[in-house]
Amino acid sequence: MPAADPAALRELAQVYKTMAQEIGRVVVGQSEVIEQIMMALFTRGHCLLVGVPGLAKTLLIRTVAQILHLSFKRIQFTPDLMPADITGTDILQDDATGKRRFVFLPGPLFANIVLADEINRTPPKTQAALLEAMQEHHVTAGGETYPLPQPFFVLATQNPIEQEGTYPLPEAQLDRFMFNILVGYPSLAEEIEVMKQTTGTRKIELEALLTGEQIARMQDLVRQAVAADHVFAYAAQLARATRPKDSSAPKFITECVSWGAGPRASQYLILAGKARAVMQGRMHVTTQDIQAIAKPVLRHRLVTTFHADAQGVTPDSIVDKLLAHIPQPLAQAAGDVR
Repeated sequence: MPAADPAALRELAQVYKTMAQEIGRVVVGQSEVIEQIMMALFTRGHCLLVGVPGLAKTLLIRTVAQILHLSFKRIQFTPDLMPADITGTDILQDDATGKRRFVFLPGPLFANIVLADEINRTPPKTQAALLEAMQEHHVTAGGETYPLPQPFFVLATQNPIEQEGTYPLPEAQLDRFMFNILVGYPSLAEEIEVMKQTTGTRKIELEALLTGEQIARMQDLVRQAVAADHVFAYAAQLARATRPKDSSAPKFITECVSWGAGPRASQYLILAGKARAVMQGRMHVTTQDIQAIAKPVLRHRLVTTFHADAQGVTPDSIVDKLLAHIPQPLAQAAGDVR
């Protein structure tokens, strides 16, 4: 693998710092959430943001779109939304000769950044249309396939407390999201700052920082980060230990988890670790990087048992126990990297 350009590495680390500062002019706090969204952006992943109403999830996503030279569309998911409403449909139109023919009218999925607001409020058929586009980066209508613009980045939001009249995403569809990001309440100082910023007359003009070509170049740079075999082994051990039928699964997993994370989880652990390393100015991944992103990668891939639910055991607490249970391997030879 060719060595990464040190100047490009410094550029990405500086770009991330600048982007975080620019977002922070609008969104108070949430530094961990911002970091995880940027990791997904630089690794071609998609994010699911989960939090109660009023925590600026939509504002955060809109702000990310504003600081990038990318097209942005917001889709408000509702129970009556149909697949064609988001993918697009054929319409009958007169051509230059006066003949009528069908022309494809692209839907809101045809954008670089798509905000899927309250994704659990729309029926499974429409959810599946979105998730197919996320996986394949194209949509099919009238027997024709239409590629989506690149880069293509989906940020979906979900409200965890209003479950009546919703359609929870199945585990197989949740697995398509790289991260499940929990958006929590602000601290007292942050909440006061939010009030000061939003109850006055100040208007903030954001600067667009990156083009699609620059983002693609940075996505390629992240892939060039290296990980030693012991880091790959650690990520694989974490993912495999979540599977109750695996011989490496500890007892608390067999008691609390009915279904664990698949191979996509171990892939995302490595990719997210690479992104975190590069964003911090490093081209090598450590086991600390894997630990830092284990929760957003694994929490939505663990199906807890009735026993765990009755005891109030959460996926995050299970991941914490796993991180404490599985020892970090010792670093091996410096040349043993991929």
